Parts: sequence; structure tokens; C-alpha cells
Amino acid sequence: MLRGILALAALAGVAGAGLAAQGVTRETGVSNPALARQNWILKCQGCHRPDATGTAQTTPAMAGVVAKFLHVPGGREYLGRVPGVATAPVGDAELADLLNWTLYRFDGAHVPADFKPYTAAEVGKLRRAPLRTEAPVVRAALMAKINALAEGGDS
Repeated sequence: MLRGILALAALAGVAGAGLAAQGVTRETGVSNPALARQNWILKCQGCHRPDATGTAQTTPAMAGVVAKFLHVPGGREYLGRVPGVATAPVGDAELADLLNWTLYRFDGAHVPADFKPYTAAEVGKLRRAPLRTEAPVVRAALMAKINALAEGGDS
């Protein structure tokens, strides 16, 4: 029994080290990386896929893209208001952790140097006004801005 507990503790340490290597730490606004990862698995990856590549027909890719929203006006707010985020069955603090974890885990290279992590208070405010049927239109407009930045060399 003790060996089993020690083995689990060692695995947890390895998993935690892996997350730190990906830039997911308390300093990046993720107070509990293991719980954020668990929430990703249980609440997000079913549609966005384990590697956040999504599916072209139904679910947008997040890998290599999600943090780019932070570079355009309205993008930060959009991330907190998309339907799957705003209506996720977790508390505001867990959701802030999940958002911050997702940004660093799947698109750490594009997180702005001056990024301020989402807080529970900010997430609580954003999720009170969730996007519904207009989410794809808002996303398309933001992606156009992101693409315009990329063409200008500022992404």
C-alpha cells in the first residue's frame, strides 16, 4: 500500500515537472496546475481534442492560436465569454486557472510578455455575458484582426 502511495506521489511530481517545463506555474496565474489539467480533460478536450487541435468542421483549434487573441482588442474578453468557457460547470477561480493554463499549455509562445493572468473576479464578470449564437461571428472578426497583425509582422 505504501509503495502504491509513493509511486503515485512520484508520478504526480513528474507530471508537475512536465507542466512547469511547459510554462504552467503559479507565477503564470495557475494556482493548481493539476486541477486545471484535470478540468481541461473533463470539460474541454472532448471537443477541442487532447492536443487542442480541434476539428475544422465543429470546434476551433486552440493549439498555436489561443494566446494570439490577447493581442487584439476584445480578444481577452472573447476568451472568457465563449460559450464553453462562460458556461463551464466550475467556479470562477477554477475557470481563471483553466484559462491561464490553456494559454500557456497550448500557445505559450504567443502569450504577451506583459500578460496579466485572468482572475476569478474578471472571469466572473465576463461569464455573466456569455456569447451565444454570435460567437462564430465574433471569432471570425477577431481572427481577421489577428491575421492582419501577422501580415504586418507584429504577431
